[in-house]
Amino acid sequence: MKTRFLRVILSGAVTALAFCTQAAFAQAAITMHGATQFNDDHDYNRTLKYFGEQVSKHYGKPVEVIVHGNSELGVERDYTKFMNQGISVDVAILAGGNMSNFSQAAGLLDLPFLFRDKAHWTKAVTGTGLKALYDKVEKDAGVIVLGTCAGSTRNLVAVKPMRNMQELAGYKMRIQGAPIQAKIFGAWGIKPSVIAFNEVYNAIQSGVIEGLENETPPILNMKFYEVAPEISMTRHIVVSRLLAFSAKTFNKYPPELQAAIRKAGEEAAAYNREIQTREEKEMLQQMLDEKKIRTHEFTDQAKLFELTKPFVQEWAKEIGIEKILADIQAIQ
Repeated sequence: MKTRFLRVILSGAVTALAFCTQAAFAQAAITMHGATQFNDDHDYNRTLKYFGEQVSKHYGKPVEVIVHGNSELGVERDYTKFMNQGISVDVAILAGGNMSNFSQAAGLLDLPFLFRDKAHWTKAVTGTGLKALYDKVEKDAGVIVLGTCAGSTRNLVAVKPMRNMQELAGYKMRIQGAPIQAKIFGAWGIKPSVIAFNEVYNAIQSGVIEGLENETPPILNMKFYEVAPEISMTRHIVVSRLLAFSAKTFNKYPPELQAAIRKAGEEAAAYNREIQTREEKEMLQQMLDEKKIRTHEFTDQAKLFELTKPFVQEWAKEIGIEKILADIQAIQ
């Protein structure tokens, strides 16, 4: 009898301890880790902070997103690897090319003239036009795509004005390392060179290259205007970056937290798109007002599109996403 009594007491104590432990866990703040290569002022960092605030709001319980900036946890390619493995980084904003080790399809977002213009891009990222691409990237890379960030446009930044195909011919330009980019820009008459981004300023200054292609914020922040003040408005890429969350981490969470993450992700992506669109205009106007740059309309944009299209279609066919490409291009 005594032994049975002790067993009952012990069983009750274990149950109570388990209940208290679960209750304490439920009340404890959940910590997630975000990562960027930039400082606190960068729109990526601000967006990840906003994402954390929205997750807490929708979950109704404490959630802290610690944003590790200034490449504290490596670079974007590292973040993709970490999220795929479910370690170190839970959430990040990534360029498609920096996910290519896991998903070649993500690189589609980095190609010129995927979108006809900003209006086409807006319809794609705010509707369901990119869902098939998201699904492919999620399957390949082991991440959850919460939304599309960015929205600024890339133009040619150079030491000389380039307003048409004739003036563009022979332009020595820095490109990223993807072979498809070398093919496309080469078809435009450009002489492409693969140079590390942190070496671009000196390469222009020394005459190794004559410029690069990029959006407005880096022109101001990296002071490229000092060595390449002529901006040719080709608008060849509407910048798209994926707000991604580790699938392995995501799947450990209860359904109500998963729902909060998805909702917060949609809101954070929209928040980032607003920031980029507004600040791009402000920075461009600032540099114009301060006479740091001169802008030139590129009159042969239709020719650039015509030259680009077959390369993009061939590349998409090679990696098996030609239908995804066709569906994106068909968005009206």
